[in-house]
Amino acid sequence: MLWSDPENEPPEELRDTQDMLRRLSVLLALAMVLAMIVIGLG
Repeated sequence: MLWSDPENEPPEELRDTQDMLRRLSVLLALAMVLAMIVIGLG
């Protein structure tokens, strides 16, 4: 490991997975809010 390497840098695929999970959780939260609104109106 070189001294110029950044410390505690996650690998590329791990960062991609975290981004995907974050987007998925946001979409899931929005879907739940939308479902609650629909149920409340129905």
